[in-house]
Amino acid sequence: MEELLSDDEARLVLKRILSLYPDAKGELNWDTKFHLLCAVLMSAQTTDKMVNRTTPKFFKDYPDSATLAQADIKDIENHIRTIGLYHTKARHLKETAQIITEKFDGQIPKDKKILMTLPGVGEKTANVVLAEGFKVPAIAVDTHVSRISKRFNIVSEKATPHEVEKRLEELLPKEEWIHTHHAMILFGRYTMPARTKNQDPYSFLPPLN
Repeated sequence: MEELLSDDEARLVLKRILSLYPDAKGELNWDTKFHLLCAVLMSAQTTDKMVNRTTPKFFKDYPDSATLAQADIKDIENHIRTIGLYHTKARHLKETAQIITEKFDGQIPKDKKILMTLPGVGEKTANVVLAEGFKVPAIAVDTHVSRISKRFNIVSEKATPHEVEKRLEELLPKEEWIHTHHAMILFGRYTMPARTKNQDPYSFLPPLN
């Protein structure tokens, strides 16, 4: 079993990843906080590109939570049929829209615990909504962030997403949380994808200046 990196070593790895993606930001397209929540709900186990192909018509036909809350479930399914798990996602979208409309007057709550009570919204989704929609410091641990943290021994191989999140929060100042998790996602998506698992992870990092 490999030893975990020290705090300083881990920060150095993250700094080198950040240097590759200094302008890293989320790749999901959205216009309102409600549509951001919808897009993130759709994105589970689906690429952002696939979601971005689906959302223009979805956003146009369902401009707010009230419209989506009243929509027929079959119509919602038809809108998102091209993305994975669309039956479950359609149900979550409709139920979430109903709660947002009835309990929160159509506004997305700026509270992680409340967000996580919505159908289909876990910790990662809540963190994305807070970080993107409200600029609240948060680290959304998706498969890329988790995999990279483990490949570089920043966390143990058995660490849960919540444990990865807490470890990264300990290592970084709050003002770097949003930017760093975006850089890690892009690094995992484009520089060190999952298929490179047998290669030395450090070979994907830029040299130290």
